Amino acid sequence: MDLPLEEYLKPTPAIDCGTRSIKEKAQELTNRQERIAEKAKSLFYFVRDEIKYNPYSPRYLPEHYQASTILDRGEGYCVQKAVLLAALARTVGIPARLRFANIRNYLPFGKLAEIMGTNLFVYHGYDELYIEGKWIKATPTFDLNMCQENRIVPVKFDAKNNAIFHSHNKDGELQIEYVCDHGHYQELPLDEIMNARAQAYGAEVAERLKMAGA
Repeated sequence: MDLPLEEYLKPTPAIDCGTRSIKEKAQELTNRQERIAEKAKSLFYFVRDEIKYNPYSPRYLPEHYQASTILDRGEGYCVQKAVLLAALARTVGIPARLRFANIRNYLPFGKLAEIMGTNLFVYHGYDELYIEGKWIKATPTFDLNMCQENRIVPVKFDAKNNAIFHSHNKDGELQIEYVCDHGHYQELPLDEIMNARAQAYGAEVAERLKMAGA
């Protein structure tokens, strides 16, 4: 259910857009732009490329998902990067919310695939930004360097069209398949995500991921 737009501008425990570091970074990235679309693009590409994708980033405590913490750390996995983009967007007056989907990931992430024991990723996280009268999907997960190293087609964002993962890589091979949509959220549903992971993977996988990121 859609909430009033002003709800998607408010700070939350995870999307802490009221913190000083988030405000300063958002201002730094957008102070030369006047149009909302241009601001949104600047924020998207910052999160996509300057916040490096790390699938082993700490993810076990609520503070691991605070936008200000993710900004300070300079890396994160899909959910964390989506939280940061939402916080930056809300700071400059762009309504932003989180969206989640289950995906199948066919990319050659050897160590990660071995730990997971499956290519099903539950609750992959991305964003929806409200720009010029409509919600637009934005997926800042994979940074450009990672895409170039792994033959991944990078997600581009023009603030007009939905920007989600491409289904195939640069060689025409299947890379991502969307399986199940969980809808959109005003705040990070951390308990829901953790419960879904426990059901999908079991406690042992969570512990192995924790050790891999140590």
